[in-house]
Amino acid sequence: MKIVVTGAAGFIGSHLCETLLNNPNYEVIGIDGLIREEIEQIRTRHLEKSFTNSRFTFIQDNLANVKWEELLADVDIVYHLAGIPGVRNSWGADFANYVHNNIDITQQLLEACVGKNIKKFVFISTSSVYGDTVGMVSENALPSPLSPYGVTKLTGEQLCRVYWRNEGVPIVILRYFTVYGPRQRSDMAFHRFIRQLLLDQPITLYGDGLQSRDFTYVKDCVTATAAVTEAQDVIGETINIGGKERSTIIDVIVTLEKLAGKEANISRIGGLKGEPLHTWANIAKAESLLGYQPRVSLEEGLQLEIDYMRRYLFNS
Repeated sequence: MKIVVTGAAGFIGSHLCETLLNNPNYEVIGIDGLIREEIEQIRTRHLEKSFTNSRFTFIQDNLANVKWEELLADVDIVYHLAGIPGVRNSWGADFANYVHNNIDITQQLLEACVGKNIKKFVFISTSSVYGDTVGMVSENALPSPLSPYGVTKLTGEQLCRVYWRNEGVPIVILRYFTVYGPRQRSDMAFHRFIRQLLLDQPITLYGDGLQSRDFTYVKDCVTATAAVTEAQDVIGETINIGGKERSTIIDVIVTLEKLAGKEANISRIGGLKGEPLHTWANIAKAESLLGYQPRVSLEEGLQLEIDYMRRYLFNS
């Protein structure tokens, strides 16, 4: 089976490639424009293991330049992870980049899938499409994004549904809830907290820290994602991918202090616009359709990320 993964060099995409390659029947083509990091950093950290596998091919190119018609001729599955992430930078002039990468490129890729023998087009979305919610949220909740980023991801979802209903592109939509773990982007909260803690720098905390999140360890996330490859009865479905437990941000910092053996110096600044106060995924559909069971506790996952960050920061 031939599988394309866009955003293959990124935080989640690189883990997904590794997980897919564990199946000897899968051939993986990873595509990434390497917008954020240099190729050597990617080779030595994110994709080091995948590059040693003869069933892995890497294409370094902007997705707008890829010859999709040719590439998709004999592809079975497309995992579309590529895009511009993050709420904070989606306001103002940068919104144009979000529109291009999260909407325009998605439409171009869907268009290229029309008439092909693609078995599944898996679009990676986000809990940001829900906005503020009360209690556990299921996939049939009315989306109400609070940020331009969330709007672009919801638009990407709608494009998928349009191409499924009108052109027969067999889409599956996964909504990720706050994924964390080794290889996180440097702008993501846990990466930032751990780096600042290990380097004895003040931890920057937006708001009062009482915001709560459904945290999903990256290996749990990609296990669920890879399960879509062989899953039955998932075409046209939207599926939440959440974690093993929830926590407030301030409680995460307390746990990091315990695990790292350091006391945090917290620098509090105003809250971020566009961020929901709470997230909580109902994962019943993922359990039913994908056999998904998140296994890594928050404390276990944070320890794994700390260990990775120690190696990354101190080469030890």
